[in-house]
Amino acid sequence: MSALRPLFVVAGIGRAAGTGAAAARRFSKEGYSVALIARGEDSLNALSDEIKKGGGEAAPYCIPSYSADDITSAFTSISAQFPNSHYALRAALFNVGYAVWKPFLEVTAAEVQESLSTSVAAAFAFSRSAILKFKENKLDAENPKRGTLIFTGATASTRGNKMTSSFSSGKFGARALSQSLAKEFGKDGIHVAHAIIDGQIMTGAALERSRDQPLSGLSPESIAQAYMYLANQEKSAWTWELDLRPAQEQW
Repeated sequence: MSALRPLFVVAGIGRAAGTGAAAARRFSKEGYSVALIARGEDSLNALSDEIKKGGGEAAPYCIPSYSADDITSAFTSISAQFPNSHYALRAALFNVGYAVWKPFLEVTAAEVQESLSTSVAAAFAFSRSAILKFKENKLDAENPKRGTLIFTGATASTRGNKMTSSFSSGKFGARALSQSLAKEFGKDGIHVAHAIIDGQIMTGAALERSRDQPLSGLSPESIAQAYMYLANQEKSAWTWELDLRPAQEQW
Protein backbone atom coordinates (compact mmCIF):
# COMPACT_ATOMS: atom_id res chain seq x y z
CA MET A 1 0.00 0.00 0.00
CA SER A 2 1.42 3.41 -0.96
CA ALA A 3 2.10 5.99 1.72
CA LEU A 4 -0.62 8.52 2.41
CA ARG A 5 0.11 12.03 1.18
CA PRO A 6 0.40 14.57 4.03
CA LEU A 7 -2.27 17.26 4.17
CA PHE A 8 -1.90 20.78 5.57
CA VAL A 9 -4.98 22.82 6.51
CA VAL A 10 -4.73 26.56 7.11
CA ALA A 11 -7.49 28.90 8.27
CA GLY A 12 -6.90 32.57 7.46
CA ILE A 13 -4.92 33.69 4.41
CA GLY A 14 -5.84 37.40 4.28
CA ARG A 15 -5.07 38.78 0.83
CA ALA A 16 -2.84 35.81 0.01
CA ALA A 17 0.29 37.78 0.93
CA GLY A 18 0.77 37.19 4.66
CA THR A 19 1.58 34.43 7.11
CA GLY A 20 -1.18 31.99 6.19
CA ALA A 21 -0.44 32.18 2.48
CA ALA A 22 3.31 31.92 3.01
CA ALA A 23 2.78 28.83 5.17
CA ALA A 24 0.58 27.28 2.49
CA ARG A 25 3.28 27.84 -0.13
CA ARG A 26 6.01 26.46 2.12
CA PHE A 27 4.15 23.32 3.13
CA SER A 28 3.22 22.71 -0.51
CA LYS A 29 6.90 22.89 -1.49
CA GLU A 30 7.62 20.29 1.19
CA GLY A 31 5.20 17.85 -0.42
CA TYR A 32 1.98 18.56 1.45
CA SER A 33 -1.39 18.89 -0.22
CA VAL A 34 -2.99 22.11 1.01
CA ALA A 35 -6.56 22.96 2.07
CA LEU A 36 -7.23 26.69 2.36
CA ILE A 37 -10.01 28.05 4.58
CA ALA A 38 -10.91 31.75 4.53
CA ARG A 39 -13.70 34.24 3.86
CA GLY A 40 -12.20 36.01 0.83
CA GLU A 41 -13.10 33.98 -2.24
CA ASP A 42 -10.88 35.88 -4.68
CA SER A 43 -7.77 35.52 -2.54
CA LEU A 44 -8.53 31.87 -1.87
CA ASN A 45 -8.88 31.04 -5.53
CA ALA A 46 -5.81 33.04 -6.49
CA LEU A 47 -3.60 31.27 -3.93
CA SER A 48 -5.01 27.86 -4.79
CA ASP A 49 -4.36 28.44 -8.49
CA GLU A 50 -0.83 29.69 -7.76
CA ILE A 51 0.03 26.55 -5.79
CA LYS A 52 -1.39 24.28 -8.47
CA LYS A 53 0.48 26.10 -11.23
CA GLY A 54 3.64 25.53 -9.22
CA GLY A 55 3.06 21.78 -9.25
CA GLY A 56 1.34 21.46 -5.89
CA GLU A 57 -2.12 20.30 -4.89
CA ALA A 58 -4.48 22.78 -3.26
CA ALA A 59 -8.18 23.37 -2.75
CA PRO A 60 -10.01 26.50 -1.54
CA TYR A 61 -12.88 26.46 0.98
CA CYS A 62 -14.66 29.78 1.23
CA ILE A 63 -16.74 30.20 4.38
CA PRO A 64 -19.15 33.03 5.24
CA SER A 65 -17.81 33.35 8.79
CA TYR A 66 -15.49 31.75 11.32
CA SER A 67 -18.39 30.32 13.28
CA ALA A 68 -18.12 26.79 14.66
CA ASP A 69 -20.69 25.54 12.16
CA ASP A 70 -18.89 27.05 9.16
CA ILE A 71 -15.51 25.70 10.22
CA THR A 72 -16.94 22.24 10.87
CA SER A 73 -18.62 22.34 7.47
CA ALA A 74 -15.32 23.25 5.82
CA PHE A 75 -13.59 20.28 7.45
CA THR A 76 -16.39 18.00 6.26
CA SER A 77 -15.77 19.19 2.70
CA ILE A 78 -12.03 18.76 3.14
CA SER A 79 -12.49 15.18 4.34
CA ALA A 80 -14.58 14.42 1.27
CA GLN A 81 -12.05 15.91 -1.15
CA PHE A 82 -8.99 14.51 0.66
CA PRO A 83 -10.16 11.04 1.82
CA ASN A 84 -8.31 8.93 4.39
CA SER A 85 -7.58 6.36 1.71
CA HIS A 86 -5.07 8.72 0.08
CA TYR A 87 -4.36 11.56 2.53
CA ALA A 88 -3.53 12.09 6.19
CA LEU A 89 -3.90 15.44 7.93
CA ARG A 90 -0.44 16.08 9.39
CA ALA A 91 -0.41 19.82 10.06
CA ALA A 92 -2.98 22.54 10.71
CA LEU A 93 -2.57 26.27 11.23
CA PHE A 94 -5.06 28.60 12.89
CA ASN A 95 -4.04 31.99 11.53
CA VAL A 96 -7.17 33.99 12.32
CA GLY A 97 -7.73 37.06 14.46
CA TYR A 98 -9.93 40.12 14.81
CA ALA A 99 -7.92 43.26 15.50
CA VAL A 100 -9.53 46.20 17.32
CA TRP A 101 -7.20 49.09 18.13
CA LYS A 102 -9.24 51.49 20.25
CA PRO A 103 -9.27 53.04 23.71
CA PHE A 104 -11.28 50.86 26.08
CA LEU A 105 -14.27 53.22 26.37
CA GLU A 106 -14.65 53.33 22.58
CA VAL A 107 -14.79 49.56 22.11
CA THR A 108 -18.30 48.34 21.35
CA ALA A 109 -19.98 45.22 22.70
CA ALA A 110 -20.21 43.92 19.14
CA GLU A 111 -16.46 44.31 18.66
CA VAL A 112 -15.73 42.44 21.89
CA GLN A 113 -18.05 39.62 20.82
CA GLU A 114 -16.49 39.42 17.37
CA SER A 115 -12.99 39.35 18.84
CA LEU A 116 -13.86 36.50 21.20
CA SER A 117 -15.84 34.62 18.56
CA THR A 118 -13.01 34.82 16.03
CA SER A 119 -9.99 34.32 18.28
CA VAL A 120 -11.43 31.88 20.82
CA ALA A 121 -14.66 30.17 19.72
CA ALA A 122 -13.42 29.69 16.15
CA ALA A 123 -10.10 28.40 17.50
CA PHE A 124 -12.01 25.81 19.56
CA ALA A 125 -13.93 24.62 16.49
CA PHE A 126 -10.83 24.50 14.28
CA SER A 127 -8.83 22.66 16.94
CA ARG A 128 -11.58 20.12 17.54
CA SER A 129 -11.88 19.29 13.85
CA ALA A 130 -8.10 19.07 13.39
CA ILE A 131 -7.50 16.93 16.48
CA LEU A 132 -10.26 14.49 15.53
CA LYS A 133 -8.56 14.06 12.14
CA PHE A 134 -5.13 13.70 13.75
CA LYS A 135 -6.42 10.93 16.01
CA GLU A 136 -7.28 8.90 12.90
CA ASN A 137 -3.56 8.72 12.04
CA LYS A 138 -1.62 5.70 13.20
CA LEU A 139 1.62 6.00 15.11
CA ASP A 140 4.52 4.03 13.71
CA ALA A 141 8.26 4.29 13.06
CA GLU A 142 7.71 6.34 9.92
CA ASN A 143 5.19 8.68 11.59
CA PRO A 144 6.09 8.97 15.30
CA LYS A 145 3.57 11.76 15.82
CA ARG A 146 0.02 12.10 14.57
CA GLY A 147 0.10 15.77 13.63
CA THR A 148 0.98 19.34 14.50
CA LEU A 149 -1.50 22.09 15.35
CA ILE A 150 -0.09 25.63 15.24
CA PHE A 151 -1.66 28.88 16.44
CA THR A 152 -0.48 32.27 15.17
CA GLY A 153 -0.29 34.57 18.18
CA ALA A 154 0.87 38.14 18.65
CA THR A 155 2.54 40.43 21.15
CA ALA A 156 -0.99 40.92 22.50
CA SER A 157 -1.16 37.22 23.36
CA THR A 158 0.97 37.81 26.45
CA ARG A 159 0.76 41.55 27.09
CA GLY A 160 -2.10 44.00 27.11
CA ASN A 161 -1.67 47.62 26.12
CA LYS A 162 -3.57 50.90 26.01
CA MET A 163 -5.33 50.20 22.70
CA THR A 164 -5.62 46.41 22.82
CA SER A 165 -8.20 45.59 25.51
CA SER A 166 -10.42 43.71 23.04
CA PHE A 167 -7.70 42.29 20.81
CA SER A 168 -5.62 41.05 23.74
CA SER A 169 -8.61 39.39 25.37
CA GLY A 170 -9.11 37.23 22.31
CA LYS A 171 -5.42 36.50 21.84
CA PHE A 172 -4.95 35.62 25.52
CA GLY A 173 -7.79 33.13 25.13
CA ALA A 174 -6.31 31.47 22.06
CA ARG A 175 -2.94 31.15 23.79
CA ALA A 176 -4.53 29.54 26.85
CA LEU A 177 -6.39 27.13 24.58
CA SER A 178 -3.19 26.14 22.79
CA GLN A 179 -1.40 25.47 26.08
CA SER A 180 -4.29 23.38 27.38
CA LEU A 181 -4.38 21.32 24.20
CA ALA A 182 -0.61 20.84 24.21
CA LYS A 183 -0.80 19.37 27.71
CA GLU A 184 -3.86 17.22 27.02
CA PHE A 185 -2.93 15.71 23.67
CA GLY A 186 0.85 15.49 23.74
CA LYS A 187 0.62 11.97 25.14
CA ASP A 188 -1.46 11.02 22.09
CA GLY A 189 1.28 12.05 19.69
CA ILE A 190 -0.34 15.38 18.80
CA HIS A 191 1.97 18.39 18.91
CA VAL A 192 0.34 21.75 19.68
CA ALA A 193 2.37 24.94 19.34
CA HIS A 194 1.75 28.66 19.75
CA ALA A 195 3.83 31.27 17.91
CA ILE A 196 4.12 34.81 19.24
CA ILE A 197 4.65 37.12 16.29
CA ASP A 198 6.27 40.04 18.09
CA GLY A 199 6.51 42.72 15.43
CA GLN A 200 5.06 44.01 12.22
CA ILE A 201 4.58 41.48 9.43
CA MET A 202 5.94 42.88 6.19
CA THR A 203 3.02 42.82 3.78
CA GLY A 204 1.02 45.42 1.89
CA ALA A 205 1.20 48.94 3.29
CA ALA A 206 3.75 47.91 5.94
CA LEU A 207 6.10 46.75 3.22
CA GLU A 208 5.67 49.98 1.29
CA ARG A 209 6.39 52.09 4.38
CA SER A 210 9.57 50.20 5.15
CA ARG A 211 11.30 50.01 1.79
CA ASP A 212 14.29 51.89 3.21
CA GLN A 213 14.42 49.48 6.17
CA PRO A 214 13.80 46.01 4.73
CA LEU A 215 14.57 44.28 8.04
CA SER A 216 12.23 46.38 10.15
CA GLY A 217 9.55 43.67 10.32
CA LEU A 218 8.95 39.95 10.03
CA SER A 219 8.97 38.28 6.64
CA PRO A 220 5.94 35.99 6.15
CA GLU A 221 8.27 33.48 4.49
CA SER A 222 10.51 33.42 7.57
CA ILE A 223 7.48 32.81 9.79
CA ALA A 224 6.42 29.97 7.48
CA GLN A 225 9.90 28.48 7.77
CA ALA A 226 9.54 28.50 11.56
CA TYR A 227 6.18 26.76 11.25
CA MET A 228 7.74 24.04 9.12
CA TYR A 229 10.41 23.65 11.81
CA LEU A 230 7.66 23.07 14.38
CA ALA A 231 5.96 20.49 12.16
CA ASN A 232 9.24 18.60 11.76
CA GLN A 233 10.23 18.53 15.43
CA GLU A 234 10.90 15.13 16.97
CA LYS A 235 8.79 13.97 19.91
CA SER A 236 11.74 14.07 22.31
CA ALA A 237 11.93 17.87 22.09
CA TRP A 238 8.69 19.62 21.20
CA THR A 239 8.21 23.36 21.40
CA TRP A 240 4.94 24.66 22.81
CA GLU A 241 5.64 28.37 22.46
CA LEU A 242 7.94 30.04 19.98
CA ASP A 243 8.41 33.80 19.86
CA LEU A 244 9.57 35.44 16.64
CA ARG A 245 10.74 39.02 16.18
CA PRO A 246 13.09 41.03 13.95
CA ALA A 247 16.61 41.46 15.28
CA GLN A 248 16.11 45.18 15.92
CA GLU A 249 12.69 44.89 17.59
CA GLN A 250 12.56 46.62 21.00
CA TRP A 251 11.25 44.17 23.57
